[in-house]
Amino acid sequence: MDSTTFLRTEDIAHLAARLGLPALFEALVGQMEGDFRRWPEFDKSARSAAHSSGGVIELMPIADATLYSFKYVNGHPLNHLRQLPTVMAFGVLAEVATGMPLLLSEMTLATALRTAAVSVMAARRLARPGSRSMALIGNGAQAEFQALAFHHLLGIEELRLFDTDPAATAKLIRNLGGRSGLRLRSFASTAEAVHGADIVTTATADKALATIITPDMLAPGMHLNAVGGDCPGKTELHRDVLEAASVFVEYEPQSRIEGDIQQMPADFAVTELWRVLRAEAPGRKAADEITVFDSVGFALEDFSTLRLLRELAAEHGLGTPLALIPDLRDPKNLFSALRTPQPVAA
Repeated sequence: MDSTTFLRTEDIAHLAARLGLPALFEALVGQMEGDFRRWPEFDKSARSAAHSSGGVIELMPIADATLYSFKYVNGHPLNHLRQLPTVMAFGVLAEVATGMPLLLSEMTLATALRTAAVSVMAARRLARPGSRSMALIGNGAQAEFQALAFHHLLGIEELRLFDTDPAATAKLIRNLGGRSGLRLRSFASTAEAVHGADIVTTATADKALATIITPDMLAPGMHLNAVGGDCPGKTELHRDVLEAASVFVEYEPQSRIEGDIQQMPADFAVTELWRVLRAEAPGRKAADEITVFDSVGFALEDFSTLRLLRELAAEHGLGTPLALIPDLRDPKNLFSALRTPQPVAA
């Protein structure tokens, strides 16, 4: 029986080092664009979530006729107090014809990479051409990935930084300082950081109905990449910001529950991003238009990421064979797996 390939965090880091982050981000964007254009081919559903006072645990499944994937992911904003990441994840890619799991992969690091890639994929259609300045509100675990993806793939040259925790901003500056062509500026408030920015990315962690971006902060032509609002009871944008903008989402049934549009009436108009990628709907229509990508993360993005990771791991000889499924001489005799293994000769 073929074994399942297991990818550790170190394997993902090796891929990033061998390809370089710009090439890895570009590969992720390309893979996701191809899959989003196949949108009607997928069996889709909103993710299943188990909420608690401390956070949420979610399962994100999706399948086409050939492959099935799911991701297990949590979001616990206070995990740093326990020396744990706010977000932890793993994913599985399986063969539809047999159900055989082909890949088991870490998805904590991979999710950060794919989230930044999705943001750029949307911004290429929604942000004003020639955008060079981005405000980054929330400088935690996702921030460096967003910064580098927008720098390398969209040409962002200036990052305008704010976080309620100054240590988070200091961490980001340590990680990204000295990179050629990228100017880092920290500010004392969201309003100051947003002023003059072409693009505004919000990636905050607090599980609250927040209004981090308010209408008075908007400028004609601004694109807002709202990443942090990703569960019921958590928002980042004032509802009047949404009213003033053209709003784009990944999967509307899920976004209505989890995104910033959860605060809007059911008939509030949004456009699913796949329609823009298939040229069935327009993206940005005018230079002075305000656009919002209300991103909550969708299973198709993980499906694309797992497919790409499997291909790249095979190409670069990474991953560990994992005996996840019993290797039975008679596949109808599962009980035989309980036989005591013979001791290995010395």
